[in-house]
Amino acid sequence: MKIIHCADLHLDSKMTTNLSREQARERKKEILRTFTRMVDYAVENEVRVILIAGDLFDTRAVSAMARNVVKDMILGHPEIDFIYLKGNHDSDNFLSKLEAIPENLLMFQDQWTTYRYGRVAITGLEISAETKNTMYNSLVLEHDMFNIVTLHGQLENYKSRDQAEVISLNDLKNKNIDYLALGHVHAMRLERLDGRGMYCYPGCLEGRGFDECGKKGFMLLTIDDEARKADYQFVPIAARTLYTLEVDVSGVMTTQEAMGKIEKAIADADYSSGSLVKLVLVGEVEVESEFNCEYLQELFKDYFYFEKVYDKTKLRLNYSDYEQDASLKGEFIRMVLASNLNEEQKSEVIRCGIMALSGEEI
Repeated sequence: MKIIHCADLHLDSKMTTNLSREQARERKKEILRTFTRMVDYAVENEVRVILIAGDLFDTRAVSAMARNVVKDMILGHPEIDFIYLKGNHDSDNFLSKLEAIPENLLMFQDQWTTYRYGRVAITGLEISAETKNTMYNSLVLEHDMFNIVTLHGQLENYKSRDQAEVISLNDLKNKNIDYLALGHVHAMRLERLDGRGMYCYPGCLEGRGFDECGKKGFMLLTIDDEARKADYQFVPIAARTLYTLEVDVSGVMTTQEAMGKIEKAIADADYSSGSLVKLVLVGEVEVESEFNCEYLQELFKDYFYFEKVYDKTKLRLNYSDYEQDASLKGEFIRMVLASNLNEEQKSEVIRCGIMALSGEEI
């Protein structure tokens, strides 16, 4: 038996943080198309269940197009069960707009619910304030089944900006779990739960920001239910990949020199032209160095679908170099170095001041 475990699809995300309005509209459609390509993959590979571990949609305001695409994909593939656990971004908005719940759209509730496929049992629960304290003791699984447990939330030692419920791995150990299918963390993570089972965050299907870099996709489980064993395969499926590329520009004095460093780093990285890339300039540079990030960003804008340049360099500063400097620049640097600003603030103030004294735009 084959099962797809996916999560955090965030369909209908606005995608406006970095992209132009036209690119945001395109990426919004691409994310929806990635969902349909995943279903196509399931059909081609005879997948029996698509298990969605939360955050199918991004907000309550689901567009008619996204709602209809998801509905039509479910109705159009009655041979596949779509088992859907709502996440902290989901609501009843999608379900309430359906004339009838498709027979192959199965849901979890605020109490443990199990769906059986021969000797494979898929169990899940929506964590809430009412269930979070009792859910561990109320989970009872048969020893001789291949048990998949589905939850959406963050682990105890994981920090998140979203209001997601906390999952205790310790309280799920030795519960006859073979595969703990999780959602909420947007990076793929497959690790051992206990002597019997594994736990997995498949990550999101598409990276939406530069905190979601790298390959994105879903987990494919191929289960031998008689032997109670499974093979796990991560399947990348994203239409585009996001990367953060650090470029060491230590010792660089001009924008032209920085351009050469960036060109070499891009060539070595060999990212596809459809990628989204954040170029981060790092290293130590002299006070007198000059490179313009806006100009560099313009130079490389046609290399990728989206590209941005960030300056994270540090100034190489030695107080003794300016102790006897009688120039306005020397006086300015001495004043900043003697201030109560932290080192990062001093560096940025000096950088801006030197640019101003040199007649550069800040």
